[in-house]
Amino acid sequence: MKGPCKSSAKNEDQQGEVAATACKAENFWTADSRFALETEGTHSLGEPVTAALYLESCQALSVVPASCLLRQGSASELNLRHRGLGPQRLDLRDNGLCVAGAEALADVLCKNSIISDVDLSENQIGAAGLQALCAALAVNPAVQKMQLGGNRLEEKAAQHLAALLLRHTSLQSLDLSYNQLNDLAGETLGPALAENTGLTELNLSWNHLRGPGAIALAKGLEANIFLKVLDISHNGFGDSGASSIGEALKANNVLEELNMRNNRISMTGALRLGLGLQVNQTLRILIISKNPIRIEGYVSLLKSIRNNRSSALELLDLSEVQVNRECDDLTNSVTAILPGLCIKNNTSRRKDWPPASTPSQPAPAPTDSGLVSSMPL
Repeated sequence: MKGPCKSSAKNEDQQGEVAATACKAENFWTADSRFALETEGTHSLGEPVTAALYLESCQALSVVPASCLLRQGSASELNLRHRGLGPQRLDLRDNGLCVAGAEALADVLCKNSIISDVDLSENQIGAAGLQALCAALAVNPAVQKMQLGGNRLEEKAAQHLAALLLRHTSLQSLDLSYNQLNDLAGETLGPALAENTGLTELNLSWNHLRGPGAIALAKGLEANIFLKVLDISHNGFGDSGASSIGEALKANNVLEELNMRNNRISMTGALRLGLGLQVNQTLRILIISKNPIRIEGYVSLLKSIRNNRSSALELLDLSEVQVNRECDDLTNSVTAILPGLCIKNNTSRRKDWPPASTPSQPAPAPTDSGLVSSMPL
């Protein structure tokens, strides 16, 4: 019985330590201590608002403020020696680091063996700052997740990113959202994505990927055998990009989540994307909302999924796409065949449907390939 007794005693000691820390934090927040820290902080900080925000955050989290942070204030160098931080995640989002800050951080990351998650979003580091960071990550296998959204990364930065994807196989998650990566950047990143053997999550949303760049990325996805989550929403993939994604889905047997929201995909692109959905067996989540695919595109996608009895789809998001009663009936038939599939659309908001034979928009003329006319219900 010694083992359980020791375990119980240890748990009681841990609970006692937690309670003591909470009590210490609660007792700390007296009027005198708050005034003393605010006075101490504003003496060197020169910015009372910054000190106040820090103090408010500490109070909200019931933690004792670190007086060393208030003392150092707006100094050009922040000294946190001997503080025993040992973090696994470094969050420096929205700190105005720019190029100089990124280069200084790169020097730290070269020697790091602890930090595995780095958030440098919204720091405007640009291509030069990114180059320094990529060089550091190339020799540091510890970092597994990197967030670089909102950093003014353009086509020149894509060269450094491509080199990183080819060299850093330990990086598992990369966020490049809210940048200015264009079609030329896509042409650079596509081949690197095809060869990458580490990434499982890639976020490229809110960029300027279109045309040849979108096609190159899709081809990279087709060859990639590790990526499980891809977000390319709010770009300009269009019909050519959607067609290439459809081709990729025929061959790719790893991808599980794909977000294509708001990509200027029309009915034609939806038809081509559906060809991939007819055979793909791994995709679980597909978001294609807010695209002008019209009723015909909606119907073609659902028919493609209905024809794939091995489909792994669990969520199909077609919200903000125009629908009618025909769409509603087809949705019900698809979910009857695939009961594990949730189809998100706008049908629940419509109470008075027009007759199924009267579409709300004129049907397009059949294409040369006959894709529209050859799909009876």
